[in-house]
Amino acid sequence: MSTTSPFLDPGPLTTPGALALVHLSRDNVVPVYLDEGTGTVDGYVEGAVINTRFGSFPHSTLIGKPWGSQIRASIVDTGSRGRKRKLANTSAADADANPNSNATGNDIEAVTSSTSNTKDVKTAATGFIHILPPTPEIWTSSLPHRTQVVYTPDYSYVLHRIRARPGAQIIEAGSGSGSFTHASARAVYNGYPNDSQETKGKVWSFEFNHDRFLKMREEVKDHHLDPIVQVTNRNVYEDGFLVDGESPGAECVFLDVPAPWQALPHLSRSKPSPAVLASSGLDPLKETSSEWKSPLHPDRPVHICTFSPCIEQVTKTVETMRRLGWMDIEMVEVAHRRINVLREKVGLNMPLERGTNQSPRSVSEAVTRLKQIDGRFKDLVKDTEDADVKMEDIGAENGSETQTPLSNGATNGEKNNNSTDTINASSTLKPWMAGRLVHRTEAEIKTHTSYLVFAVLPQEWTAEQEAAALAKWPCGQESKVIGSMDKATRKQEKRELLQGNKRKKSASKEAAGVTEHVPKKNRTE
Repeated sequence: MSTTSPFLDPGPLTTPGALALVHLSRDNVVPVYLDEGTGTVDGYVEGAVINTRFGSFPHSTLIGKPWGSQIRASIVDTGSRGRKRKLANTSAADADANPNSNATGNDIEAVTSSTSNTKDVKTAATGFIHILPPTPEIWTSSLPHRTQVVYTPDYSYVLHRIRARPGAQIIEAGSGSGSFTHASARAVYNGYPNDSQETKGKVWSFEFNHDRFLKMREEVKDHHLDPIVQVTNRNVYEDGFLVDGESPGAECVFLDVPAPWQALPHLSRSKPSPAVLASSGLDPLKETSSEWKSPLHPDRPVHICTFSPCIEQVTKTVETMRRLGWMDIEMVEVAHRRINVLREKVGLNMPLERGTNQSPRSVSEAVTRLKQIDGRFKDLVKDTEDADVKMEDIGAENGSETQTPLSNGATNGEKNNNSTDTINASSTLKPWMAGRLVHRTEAEIKTHTSYLVFAVLPQEWTAEQEAAALAKWPCGQESKVIGSMDKATRKQEKRELLQGNKRKKSASKEAAGVTEHVPKKNRTE
């Protein structure tokens, strides 16, 4: 199997041992590691089997298929598990009754396994699933939740705003369930490093909880993301973001922690003074070494995003950011809304099923429905009146035939053209093409997830950099810059420019032999 992560390059086909996402419905996706093992697994002689409400799917039918394929359900020997336990209990009883018997549990397993071949699987009549490659978007909807998950609408906008790109270094505080970790790893990926000295795009993830750290490290290794994702178990409030005493050189920061303002002092280019920290209600930083090392890139601006559910957290974070020199501070809330596009069947004669609207599709159908209701009302009133008083009953006693109205408004002698037209129209169209195309907002609107606070820490400008820039682009010595001349000097330069243009024009006319006639002025003028 390839060592490249399936989140980066899944390949054209499914392979044994690869991570696959089984799509059952739009909101139901199950992650599965494909197993090619032969023999009985959990009582199934077909090997490893996925059981869903759409049927059973042995892993052998999922391997070697193009990603996105539709897999039909298979007929599996579901009764073998019960028979296996029954045979085990029977053999145990026989062993107690006959101690000289040589039958063992392995013999029972071999007998059960020999009853079927893993490759000899029959396709069921109904039921199917889709096998999808792992992507951060689908993984977010299927991963096991250990904490609150950063969903796709949020992390896609966050990665855009913090300028995540191939080759960038990202600091992530609060790994949690790993949703943002997988998305950021794909965003910064520009190849696997050949050695420890080669610099490639990398995600520096920090997690405080030890159990979540172990689980996250295991997932990163299983997904072959460990060369570009480094998970560290640390309390970033107290110990900062240095890894083995070295700076990650990050230019993108994402803080998904309960109190992001307590981690901000460690994300500074120079050590914050105790007075600045005290004004923000923070304790002085621990003295780890005499020389301050910043985890940020020294020659590039740093973009940060904090993920906070409460507005009180946002207020405290923004206050601390301003005191520590962060600029362009902005808070954003992402409101995600899904619009469903479907075909809707409209009509009074439509069956009561999903995707139908039991309302008139035209004016004529509405009028027919009203006549139908009015006819039923008249029949009800006529049945309640005294039959001896009404003369209409004489005809009934003489055996005259009456026309009984049908349920759709037509009588026995008339033909129901409306229902016939509906049946003929529905028989000529495919089921998935019947009805009109409509779009509607989903019934359940996603509510608030968190507030996103963005800010930028500008590049630090030293005295040496200022001197080098001044030597390359001198300031204050410009000869023809508006700001370096007064108003009188600018007017004099304008006069000289106009006189020069006039002399050039006169010289050109003299060279052409044309004399300019100047009219004499009148004495009265």
